[in-house]
Amino acid sequence: MLKKINYTKLLLTVFIFSFCNTVSAQGTIKDYQRAELFNGLFQNKIYYSPNNIKWLKDKKHFFYSMLTEKGIEFILVNGVDLSKKPAFDQEKLAVILSELSKTKLAAFKLPISNVSMNNNATNLQFNYDDKLWSYDLTTFKFEEVKLAENQRQNAYWGDRPTNVSDRKTKSPDGKWEAYIKNYNVYIKSLAASNSEIQLSFDGSEGDYYSSSIYWSPDSKKLATNKTRPNKPHLIYLIESSPLTQLQPILQSRNYLKPGDALPQLQPSLFLIDSKKQIPIDQSKIQSQYALDNIAWRKDSRAFTFHYNQRGHQKFSLVEVNTNGVLKELIVEESKTFITYSSKMFRHDVNDGEEIIWASERDGWNHLYLYDGNGKMKNQITKGEWVMRSVIDVNEKDKTIIFEGSGMEKDQDPYFIQYYKINFNGTGLVKLTTENGNHKAYFSDDKSVFIDTYSTIEQPQITVLRDGKTGKVLKKLENGNIDALLATGWKLPEIFSAKGRDGKTDIWGMIIRPSNFDPTKKYPVIEYIYAGPHDSFVPKSFVNDSRGSLHELAELGFIVVQCDGMGTSNRSKAFHDVAWKNLKDGGFPDRMAWIKEAAKKYNYMDITKVGIFGNSAGGQSSLGALLFHPDFYKVAVSSSGCHDNRMDKMWWNEQWMGYPIGPEYAESSNVDNAYKLQGKLLLILGELDDNVDPSSTMQVINQLVKSNKNFDFLMVPGMKHSLGGDYGEHKRRDFFVKHLLGVDPPEWTWKTNITVAKP
Repeated sequence: MLKKINYTKLLLTVFIFSFCNTVSAQGTIKDYQRAELFNGLFQNKIYYSPNNIKWLKDKKHFFYSMLTEKGIEFILVNGVDLSKKPAFDQEKLAVILSELSKTKLAAFKLPISNVSMNNNATNLQFNYDDKLWSYDLTTFKFEEVKLAENQRQNAYWGDRPTNVSDRKTKSPDGKWEAYIKNYNVYIKSLAASNSEIQLSFDGSEGDYYSSSIYWSPDSKKLATNKTRPNKPHLIYLIESSPLTQLQPILQSRNYLKPGDALPQLQPSLFLIDSKKQIPIDQSKIQSQYALDNIAWRKDSRAFTFHYNQRGHQKFSLVEVNTNGVLKELIVEESKTFITYSSKMFRHDVNDGEEIIWASERDGWNHLYLYDGNGKMKNQITKGEWVMRSVIDVNEKDKTIIFEGSGMEKDQDPYFIQYYKINFNGTGLVKLTTENGNHKAYFSDDKSVFIDTYSTIEQPQITVLRDGKTGKVLKKLENGNIDALLATGWKLPEIFSAKGRDGKTDIWGMIIRPSNFDPTKKYPVIEYIYAGPHDSFVPKSFVNDSRGSLHELAELGFIVVQCDGMGTSNRSKAFHDVAWKNLKDGGFPDRMAWIKEAAKKYNYMDITKVGIFGNSAGGQSSLGALLFHPDFYKVAVSSSGCHDNRMDKMWWNEQWMGYPIGPEYAESSNVDNAYKLQGKLLLILGELDDNVDPSSTMQVINQLVKSNKNFDFLMVPGMKHSLGGDYGEHKRRDFFVKHLLGVDPPEWTWKTNITVAKP
């Protein structure tokens, strides 16, 4: 049988390949048009790659959605008999929505989003027409869901709760109510009127008790913190062009910076029967960055909390018994930093009889087992690989399911795999092993799970696995990217090379234009983000990553990205390169990696290397010109945190240390601005409340004083961003002009482009 030809799609393919196969100078109008065309053509071309996967515990099914040639399909997979079927009648829903909208809607192209199914598979919720809707799959009733207003939805990330309120907290037995009055702790019997009892007497406006009160399970004790507050640090933003009025608007944010004062907390214990406060020794918990996670033992014998010392070199689990005796159960210490923000894990087994704890003390992030007194029993996971995250702790079976990376030595060390292990460190079971980055979705009892895995070179495969052995029970979907490849889009290449020490593998990717010609020379542009809190090169299949890298390549560049030393998810030594040294940015590794790639591919012209990034990547991209001008020639820096003393406290003190030392100035782009060589474009949003805009302005101040030539784009109304569409256009033009040596085409070309549609 002859296959029916889709002539519209065929013409589109011919149109695209006519673009791709045109041999022309780089940076031309055609290159710009092709890049702009790709912006739309990349979308919705990855088929049979499920997402929004959810276990429906009552139904014992998995629910997911995926894009196919028909459109969006919703699927149910039976976790017991392994059958697969459509999740609901999409034709029926299309009819109902068509009647509501008075527009003919196709069943597999419904204008709905954020679709979820309840646990017994009888109801859908989704967004449609800017509203949330509920659809009963048994009665076909369709109605709008009214949402209660979220009081914190507009809260600013930098605000810390003051814990000063008139909140009343009821005891577990329902007999008492605890609250704060006149800055002190009070309780009141709910069975008798006029029974108010004052428990503390030393609270004041500048040293008050917190309204976050924690009752013991037996209702005979309560704990809270006495708080000595800090002074807010306000930054100011000028909204020059508001929509609501002609005149500018002055905005402010509470934005703590390195070295600022922090609230200091005193854990406080009260006994209800005797109406007494029990004194607690505070000597081991001074100079706090944070004191949090207060929780009572289930038998009410004690409460615990986490203590993070200012400077992030000591982190401890602390227990306070009902006599007020404070004991450090587990103490984590480092000569550099403790990555409390992403690697901390604790699980109390049988009400604290044992404790599972994560630590990098042996040079790799691993799990350890302690007894209830804080004595280590054994290391659970071990080896030159990283425990990334704990998925489940089964106290009955004494097993742990976790994510790990780097155990499979023939693979990219960042690929996540899934494992199961016993509390005592024996019985390791590899639940996944295939070469790829895995993401698992488990049933509530962990008996089965859906596993999706891919690489940037291979689309997603989706399978159903046995939760005990990892055995594949059913192959569910094979990702298909034929439609994406038909646009002329080229797969990125995974590339690894040795770093600065000649031993450590550095991993990244190389992106080429669709009309790539190996006989031509291509300048190289690096997209950089080198924040120590994570690693950043994509590991799963995507049609493009942040930064529109494929589109940028279309203008006539080779675009690269890699993770150098100082980023996370490798060894502690790999990570420690960032300690008090953010200007390093992994550059010795990045330059070695690019040079090695150029040895293999001589069409990479590393006499013309550009770099760009946003936020911490904005700091690094400018730093490339300041500290490595022999290699990097052109940089575009967006929303940069150019001086770590000007940026947010939590991020910078974690990596640059506390108190502030000379290292802050050594890593500062402001203090080193006089060194500028090469071509620089700075991009800034005037309402950036993630990184203080003054950080970029202080760089500009020093560049002006040093008589340095540079370009600057301030975008009114923009927050923390790479620059938006306008900034993206300016960035492309800047690289074309200064790396290709071509005057960019007049901007009128963009208004004339016609994007073909299939």
